[in-house]
Amino acid sequence: MDLKGVEITWLGHSTVRFRTQDGTVVLVDPWVMNNPACPDEHKQPDRIDLMLITHGHFDHIGDAVELARRLEPETWSIFETSVWLTSKAVPNASGMNIGGTVEARGVRFTMTPAVHSCGILDEGQIVYGGSAAGYVIEFPGGLRVYHSGDTTVFGDMQLIAELYRPDICLLPIGDLYTMGPLEAAHAVKLLGARTVVPLHFGTFPALTGTPDQLRELVGGDVEVVELEPGVAVT
Repeated sequence: MDLKGVEITWLGHSTVRFRTQDGTVVLVDPWVMNNPACPDEHKQPDRIDLMLITHGHFDHIGDAVELARRLEPETWSIFETSVWLTSKAVPNASGMNIGGTVEARGVRFTMTPAVHSCGILDEGQIVYGGSAAGYVIEFPGGLRVYHSGDTTVFGDMQLIAELYRPDICLLPIGDLYTMGPLEAAHAVKLLGARTVVPLHFGTFPALTGTPDQLRELVGGDVEVVELEPGVAVT
């Protein structure tokens, strides 16, 4: 897995931290403090420069408000979710939409579709959070990472491959709430992926998909990289 100078750390579930060569910290789906898969030493980050949110479910946005208030990163999400974040006194919250591209803190990212729901649990009520999404993130040095967010396989993944040509694809495999290994293996084909990092598995007993199942389905031509929570990879 060639990261072209970018450091990647899986913090459990779908939360991933990237650190560029100049030290810029990008966090996707801020769920650390209450994430049972996140190692204790990573539950209280001391720096986030850019925060990207794929959708409004608790296991992706659960710590966004507290972290954003404390560390004041640029926080990006789909428009309706950004309005909700602003209502919670989150500074620097900005909205975008599917197909849009933004450059912030030296990192360029495009919001992509995802097939999933996006309700936000707010004081016991579900409020509308817009559409679920993913991101193709391009880092200084040229590394392009596709974080699909929560989704099942969909045909337009082939367009994501054609338009953005991601070097590494981060895909959920846990089943039940997202695609499982069977669907993820088909997503790998559509994306033309050569390196895949599985996400959204094993956090709870109901998430039964495993990297070994995905590895068996995709065959030897695809590198399935099983990261260990909290261990930085360069």
